[in-house]
Amino acid sequence: MIVATTPYLAGYRVTEVKGQVFGLVVRSRGFAGNFAAGLRSLVGGEIHEYTELLEDTRRQALDRMVQNATVMGANAVISMRFDSSEIGNTMSEIVAYGTAVVVMPDASAGQPAE
Repeated sequence: MIVATTPYLAGYRVTEVKGQVFGLVVRSRGFAGNFAAGLRSLVGGEIHEYTELLEDTRRQALDRMVQNATVMGANAVISMRFDSSEIGNTMSEIVAYGTAVVVMPDASAGQPAE
């Protein structure tokens, strides 16, 4: 599955638009993780517990978006974006979204980028 943040893919042409697609994940850090992060925030600097949590959550949201696009019959997602928000003070929501499309190599556009 090709996933791009651009509204087009060099070397390909869109033959069918399947529609919007997204992957949503809501996560909460457990009490121990929040406690450790709270202590680390007193000193300052990167809070590794939250960085790891959000990186994993972004990957999972992206994977869910790709699964949803596959179910729709797409072979690419264009104009992909991430959005995030906080729910209460304990949960983070991350969504990956874009437009699910079917693309074909376009010989008149040159070779697709590898």
